[in-house]
Amino acid sequence: METTHHLHAGDARDLSTVDDDAVDLVVTSPPYPMVEMWDDLFAELAPASADYLDAGKGDAAFEAMHGALDAVWDELARVLRPGGIACINVGDATRTVDGRFRVYPNHARIVEAFDRRGFEALPDVLWHKPANSAAKFMGSGMVPPNAYVTLEHEYVLVFRNGARRSFESGADRRYEAAYFWEERNAWFTDVWTEVRGRLQELPDDDLRDRAGAFPFEIPYRLVNMYSVYGDTVLDPFWGTGTTTLAAMVAGRDSMGYELDATFLDRFADRATTVPELSRSVVGRRLDEHRSFVEQRRADGDGLDYDATHYEFPVMTSQEQDIRFYVADDVAETDERTYSVSYEPAEEMELNGEE
Repeated sequence: METTHHLHAGDARDLSTVDDDAVDLVVTSPPYPMVEMWDDLFAELAPASADYLDAGKGDAAFEAMHGALDAVWDELARVLRPGGIACINVGDATRTVDGRFRVYPNHARIVEAFDRRGFEALPDVLWHKPANSAAKFMGSGMVPPNAYVTLEHEYVLVFRNGARRSFESGADRRYEAAYFWEERNAWFTDVWTEVRGRLQELPDDDLRDRAGAFPFEIPYRLVNMYSVYGDTVLDPFWGTGTTTLAAMVAGRDSMGYELDATFLDRFADRATTVPELSRSVVGRRLDEHRSFVEQRRADGDGLDYDATHYEFPVMTSQEQDIRFYVADDVAETDERTYSVSYEPAEEMELNGEE
């Protein structure tokens, strides 16, 4: 198996290099309107937003910033195939404008934007992103009623482009891409408490100041939840490339668009880690399933189905053909284009046995 990954230095408000219906899954985290670290970017994309902030008009600035994002959502409606899924990671913003503190509900504004474009909203996910402050409240401290809670969660908003996607009968690539029953129970809950935010591992302060934290586990889960082998994943707000990294490990093709070419140029070093990361992630998933099997047996419960490619049982018939692939080699085949080759993940190899 082989995958291809194209990175583009450009504005995602114009995805003219992407054909209609060419994308199967979108996984992205846009800049968050009304979060101060993104003010300069939105001032470039939507100059009126800076004027509104200077004038103390928070609602108008909020809408102007989202207007810039709306142009990207227009393009996603064109390039995402019928039945394709868009996963948008976003946090709300708290901000004082003109002396008044309030929450700016980015997630609600994006849900509205996708609804206007004909997408169907699916249940979303909340994940816990602890703040750096030790204090769990802000405002008046210990005296009621003017304290307010610390905003420590973000949303993964999930949308489908029309009716559910269909596959050819007995599609091997779909059943090989199955996830384990116990993974489904953890991944498809609407609150992810075990996923944590982290600082970006970037070489200098200037780059860190221009990047948002996006834990690998989030795009990796989403790619496995909402795509199959052979699919193409798009991240229109590519940043440091975590979605591409997740697609490489998961064995999907990908495309990314990023305004700041510096991030694209730094990705080559990160791509070299894919084979090692791939073996680690796949090995962990297999080990965790073996532990699940052992626990079931210890509890006196069996599993009724045998996996086709591995010497362990699985809970359901839909898992029987599950098959993992590990990245064997990563090559930059053209400027900002990568090719990843894979080998089937054999159980003994991942256990370190000869």
